[in-house]
This record gives sequence, C-alpha cells and structure tokens, in this order.
Amino acid sequence: MAIALDEARAALGHEDVPVGAVVIHNGSVIARRHNERESTGDPTAHAEVLALRDAASLLGSWRLDDVTLVVTLEPCPMCAGAAWAARVPRVVFGASDMKAGSLGSLYNFGVDPRLGHTFDVRHGVEAAAGAELLTAFFAARRQP
Repeated sequence: MAIALDEARAALGHEDVPVGAVVIHNGSVIARRHNERESTGDPTAHAEVLALRDAASLLGSWRLDDVTLVVTLEPCPMCAGAAWAARVPRVVFGASDMKAGSLGSLYNFGVDPRLGHTFDVRHGVEAAAGAELLTAFFAARRQP
C-alpha cells in the first residue's frame, strides 16, 4: 500500500484526484500507476485501469488470474469491472468510497456470483492515509 500511496501523491503533480494503484505478481510490484484523467483528458484513465493495462502488457495476457490489485481508494464501478474482466483474484483497498465504491460500499462486484467470476476483497488497509490525501485535495479545490 505504501507504493500505491506514493502513486496517489504523484497524481497531485498534475492536479488529478490522488488515487494510486499497484499490481503485485509473485510478490513483486509489476505495475504502479495513479489517476491521469486530467493530464490525458481520458475519462478511463483511473489508476486501477492503467495499472491493470500495464500488468496485462507485461504478462502478455488479459487474464490476470494470479495477481493482487492494491488501491488507495475503493474502486468505482468501472475499475471494479476492470478487475472482474481481468479475472483478478484479489483486490486490496484503503479508504471506502460511499459515493461510488463498488467493492462493498454501494455495490459489490467481488462477490456477485451472477457475474461469473468472484474475487477476494480486503478493505481498510492504510485507509486513513488514503482518505487524508483525498480530503486535503478536495478541500483545496473548494477554496475560493
């Protein structure tokens, strides 16, 4: 999670929402990304999607059935769907997202058997650190 938090801080450099993600394979980080929507103008440039793309490219397969996705904030529907589509077996996240969280807060893509693939979810890891980054970011943006 420490590396994901470093990635989240990197997003601040281009005024993106500070969310970071890493993909772990065989105990090693093989992909690490942060939100890049503002810097790229791409609405799908969430940290999770970018990290999963990089991992798939590195491993040479869209099936990421032996990795763990670690994220500073609970994934939104798109990102939870990306983890599902990639057949990720485990997602670990920090802060919950009561507005868009899709691994327990609003929805739970990880455990819905109707989707044909379920995955383990661990939440609350370094949640305060991730939440603090987000709170400070949005507080600064609301200043006149």
